[in-house]
Amino acid sequence: MSDAVELALPGRAAPPMTNGEVVFEAPWQGRVFGMAHNLANAGIISWDTFREHLIERIGVWEAQHPSGEHYPYFDCFLEALEQVLVTAQLVDGQGLRERIAQYETREHGHDHTHD
Repeated sequence: MSDAVELALPGRAAPPMTNGEVVFEAPWQGRVFGMAHNLANAGIISWDTFREHLIERIGVWEAQHPSGEHYPYFDCFLEALEQVLVTAQLVDGQGLRERIAQYETREHGHDHTHD
């Protein structure tokens, strides 16, 4: 039997799904989804608080974009998780922004060397 907490994301917070499975378009999306679930299951973050932040991020995105335009769910998901981690002081906000800036300046394939 599992001690995992029910981590539902209904309504506006629901992830893209096909045949009852969450759909990830890139590996990082599955990783951030798993991190959020693991942090909540471990009691490090509150899933309810995370869900509130996610709904807020989706609302902000929708307010800034034309009606009917599909929002980037996992971008909103990541922003919500970052916000929860910074607010809970589990991650330094300035350090996070600096690290993101470092990664954004890297060339594509920077860490993939093949002999």
